[in-house]
This record gives sequence, C-alpha cells and structure tokens, in this order.
Amino acid sequence: MKLKKELTLLNIFCVATGAMISSGLFILPGLAFAKAGPAVIVSYILAGLLCIPTLLSKAELITAMPKAGGDYFYIMRGFGPLFGTVAGFCSWFSLSLKGAFALVGMGAYLSMLTQMPLHIIAFICCLFFVILNLIGIKEAGRFQVFLVLGLLAILLTYVLWGVKTVNLLNFSPFFSKGAGSMFATASFVFISYGGLTKVAALAEETKNPGRNLPLGMILSIIVTSVFYALVIFVTIGVLDPEHLRSSLTPISDGAGIFGGNILKIIISIGAFLAFISTANSGIMTASRYPLGMSRDKLLPHGFQKISSKFKTPYVSILFTGSFMILAILFLKLELLVKIASSILILLYIFANLTVILFRESKISSYRPKFHSPFYPYLQIFGILSGGFLLIEMGTFIVFLTTLFLLLGFIWYKVYAQKRAAQDSALIHVLEKLVAKDRELTSDNLLTELKKIVIQREGIVGKEFQRLIEEGRVLDVDSPLKMRDFFKEVSGMLSKDLNINSEELFKKFVEREKESSTVIEKGLAIPHIFVEVKNIAKVVLVRAKAGIIFPGDQLVHTAFILVGSSGEHVLHLKILAAIAQITQSSDFEKKWFEAKDEEELKHVILLTEREHFTRRTKYS
Repeated sequence: MKLKKELTLLNIFCVATGAMISSGLFILPGLAFAKAGPAVIVSYILAGLLCIPTLLSKAELITAMPKAGGDYFYIMRGFGPLFGTVAGFCSWFSLSLKGAFALVGMGAYLSMLTQMPLHIIAFICCLFFVILNLIGIKEAGRFQVFLVLGLLAILLTYVLWGVKTVNLLNFSPFFSKGAGSMFATASFVFISYGGLTKVAALAEETKNPGRNLPLGMILSIIVTSVFYALVIFVTIGVLDPEHLRSSLTPISDGAGIFGGNILKIIISIGAFLAFISTANSGIMTASRYPLGMSRDKLLPHGFQKISSKFKTPYVSILFTGSFMILAILFLKLELLVKIASSILILLYIFANLTVILFRESKISSYRPKFHSPFYPYLQIFGILSGGFLLIEMGTFIVFLTTLFLLLGFIWYKVYAQKRAAQDSALIHVLEKLVAKDRELTSDNLLTELKKIVIQREGIVGKEFQRLIEEGRVLDVDSPLKMRDFFKEVSGMLSKDLNINSEELFKKFVEREKESSTVIEKGLAIPHIFVEVKNIAKVVLVRAKAGIIFPGDQLVHTAFILVGSSGEHVLHLKILAAIAQITQSSDFEKKWFEAKDEEELKHVILLTEREHFTRRTKYS
C-alpha cells in the first residue's frame, strides 16, 4: 500500500527546523562561548554554511530513492554492506547521542524547578520516552507545524525585546579566544544542525518531492542559521560573559535579564517543547536503524522482534534507550556533543561521496528528481570541509571516531560479512539482469528488488512449486542459434498462453536487443511481459551442446519467464527465486546429471526448498 502524499513545503520546513532547534540553541551557546568568545556567532553561521553541500547532496539522494530511509540505505546501496554496516552504526550512534543531548537539556531546565540533579532528571525522562515508544505513540505532522511556528514566534519575541538592551562592550574583543577557535567551535556546534535531513524518512509522503524536499531543507537551514545568530547575539549582549560561560540555560537566563520571570518562563516552555520533540523523535528514529540492519543480516535476528500488542520493535527500542541512558550518566556533556558532531560530520562526508559514486557509475535506475548544482565541485568542497572540521575537533576526538569506525569494520568482518555476502551477490545478479529493462527499472521496483532478496517472501512453498511443476522443460541435445532457440520456445509457449508465436518471438528478440539476458558464463534468463492478465509461466532449458547468444556467448542453462504486464513485483520475485537457485554451489552438477524432465524439475524444487530451510533457520 502506498503512503498518501500529504506533506507540503511548510510541513517539510517545520519537520527539519523542529529537529534542529533544540539543545544546540538552548544548552550549547554557553559552552561554545567559553571556547570562541563572541565569535561563536560566526561559528554557528559557518557550521550552517558547511552543511549546504551535504544538504543538496542528500536532497538529490532522497529524491532518487524516496523509500530509502536515510543514510544507511543509500550508502549500503552505493558502497556495499561493509560501508553500509558502518553507516548504520554511525546513524544510530549520532541520533542516539543527539537524543541524549536533548534529554540533558530537559534535565537542565527541569532542575531549576525541582532542584534535583540534572542527570537523574534526564535518566527519568529517557525512561518515560522509551515507554512511550514501546506503546507506539506517534507524532502528528500538524502538531509539528504549530510547535515550530510557535517556537519561532517565541524566539522572535526574545530577539526583538532583547536587542534594545544589548551591551556592545560584551563583544569586544570579538576574537577573544583567537580566530582559530572559531573553526574548532564550528565543529563543536555542528550537532546543532543534526536534524536537518530527518526529512529523508518522509520523502515518500511528500507532495512534489523534487521541489518541496530541497526547498524545504534550504529554507530551514537559512531560517535556523539566522535565528541561531540573532538569539546568540542578544544572549551575548545581555548576559555577563562569566555567567554565560558556565550556563546550561543561557537563553532563559538572558530572558530573565530584560523580560523578567514572565519571559523566562515562556522561553523555558519553548525550550522544553523543543526538547520533547527532539528526544522523542531521537529514540523513535534511532531505534529503527538496528531493526533495519537486523533485517539486512548485519545485526542479530533478535533486533527484528515486534511487540504483538503494540506492533513496535521493542528490542531495538530498549537497546537504543539503554545506550542513551549510559551516555547521559557517564559521558560528560562536552564529550557527548563532540562525539555526536564528529559522527554526524562523517555521515555528511559519506553522503557527498555517495552522490559522486552514483553519478560517475551511470546507474540507469538512478534518476533523482532534484540534481545538486555545481557537481562535483560542491561535493568535493563538502568532503574537504568535513575533513577539516574533523581535524579541528582535536586528536582525541579523531582517535575516538577512528576507533568507532574500526569497531564497525571488525563487527562486519566477524559477524555480518558471511550473512550479507550471499544477498549482495544475488542483488548484483538481479540488478544486472533488469538494469536496462524498461519495465523493471523504476525507483520503487528496484527498492522492492532489495526487499525481495532480503525478505524472500511470497515466492516460496506452494506458489513456486506450482510454477515449476506446471512449467515446460526443453532439453536441447544439438547446438542452436539464439533466434532458432527463441522460435522453438515461442512455439511451445504459444499453445499454453494462446498468443501468436510470432508475437512472442518478436518480444524475446527485442528484449535481448535492449540488453543481454546472459547474466554469467553459461547462464541466461530471458524474460518478457505480455498483455494477458494473471500469467506467470516458466520454461526450464538445458542445452548441453549450447545455445549461441550474441557475442558468441555459449549458454547451457536458461530459464524463460513470461509474465503479465503490470505484475512487476511478482515478476521480480520469480526472477529472484530462479537467480538464487542458480547461485547454489552444487546446482550445476545436479542440473547436468539429471536424467529426464522430472529430475530437472526436482533439482529446482529441491534447491529452493533447501535454501528456504537454511534461511529460516539462520535468519
């Protein structure tokens, strides 16, 4: 079932903006001011500007793969399961830490009212949101619009009211910590823009995504950067520098200076609403990464477990919530921010690399509705600037980031490689098979292709057994040219399908002209569509002497598939099942040792059954 395309430009703008304006504004300015002085304003603007190349790259990627679900899918698709594993861990790690950061923010503001320790409050809040996610609480898009517009109105009130009382002497000297600190602080506050591309998960539900996604993201980063700069300008101007350096509630403190308790309470309420949105969405979004990685066999099967009562991935949610609690209790706030920013920068570098990879590989199915301008210069700038920001974070953070990457590589080698290799090889074979097939290269169908291979649903058991048992077998003893072979197959199928043999022959020849259906040495899977409803027909072909395909390719095994036009997913499932069978190590030996038609069919059915049994056992 397709999701309704109901999200407008305003929805996209509000989701992206709401995901950004949180702890990065209400908690971080004091810590950042201690590092850069008044130049922290430039640090925030610089961090926003350095997001733009990645913003445009991600906009291209998510309009090309609207069902992708973010960084993990397109990095997995572009670079393979090794980098996909690392990207999945990075995405989960970064989102979890950003959620933990928001929970620390909630703790800081609530501690003013309750006098309880900040970390204890954050711990309790984390438990609360884990429980909410376990029972399936959902956010409404309309509420997000009101929340964000209300938050922007509160911040605008803060700026217009406070600018009158700004003391310009607080900005002198502007580079009190040195000009170099401005760049290091830009790395530090980079997490403030971490929610920008959360809209990737909403691409399928967006009206006119080629326009609204990139435009909504661009407007969001411009508006957010401007608000960051203005709010921090006012805050620096009204607070004593010594107080600002040590404050975890700088915006509320600033409001108290010129607006009294009323404005301070309003700002605190605005901050609290922002923390709620970010913390809840952090757990909700981050917990989906272990679920997806488990389905791709990169994590243990247990992460796929779904609550029968609430229909939520409870193992993944509990795992994510537990990690966030550990981060809250044992990581110093500054270290938490630095690690989260470094992982986010790393993901942004990957996004720019992925656009270059897809563009240069000329993949026919890569058809984004939005193309990033100034390619490849913008992407190269994004990669280099990301590397520069990582270096500016310091040796220790670079070491921790490298260690994290190394752990991801080790996990892949020790656990995931063998489990993912077979599916990756099969995806490669199938993509090669359908790469230039005009009826099978839509974005949604190639996304479906991956899902079919991973889940292997709907084409096992009785359905596949019926197709093979009712299918035809052609056991060729003498050499044949391809056209003669297609004529013989067309004549055979003509009677079964009640379609003119010349029409079938013409379709087979035209399909072969589009691209060869020879997928590897000795094996071909010619497949066509016909304008007849509810048709799925398979012909098994063994040619010991060989069938001569174009380029003098000698084919000894062929599977002919005829399907109804419009039944593309079923067609792909049958192709996936056949391709999977041919990848089995002992298939060829059994195939050529079979004595008659019944044994040939038995080889296919037995191999499929064995594969399905193994998959059920080890998945």
